[in-house]
Amino acid sequence: MESSLKKVYHPEIIGQTGGNLLPAFAIYEKCYLIDNCEMIITMPVLLEILSILVFASIIFVWGVRYNNIKDEFKHFNLPTWVRDLVGIFKLSFAIMLFNDNFEVVRLGALGIAVLMVAALLTHLRLKSPPPKMLPSFSLLCACMAIVYVSTQLLLAA
Repeated sequence: MESSLKKVYHPEIIGQTGGNLLPAFAIYEKCYLIDNCEMIITMPVLLEILSILVFASIIFVWGVRYNNIKDEFKHFNLPTWVRDLVGIFKLSFAIMLFNDNFEVVRLGALGIAVLMVAALLTHLRLKSPPPKMLPSFSLLCACMAIVYVSTQLLLAA
């Protein structure tokens, strides 16, 4: 089965790079002769996917399941002002993930990562079971992936 790699240019990406399309900004589609096309995910697309996942999880936990957050902070013997401050920081950093400037995106992801390290240390201090630590660890990994991808895109620009 023969395949060809077709480069697809997106005007919104070209506009962001000042008309100069960098190789990292092209979206490739692998097309076989039998009308079976696969999309290869590029760095900007991966960055958007990770940002959406992190943002959605923060909105879900700090919005929909806020009562669980209140219970956890009580269980950890942390004052309500710490809970409120963490919430403000998390939501602010999460909004930063959708900025056009990759420096701002990286800063937002680093901010969430620092908060997740603090959450993991709190879980370790209280000897929480590993399943309780999994959400913090997952969010930390996703944020570190965002930091890596945004750094690579900054270096490519």
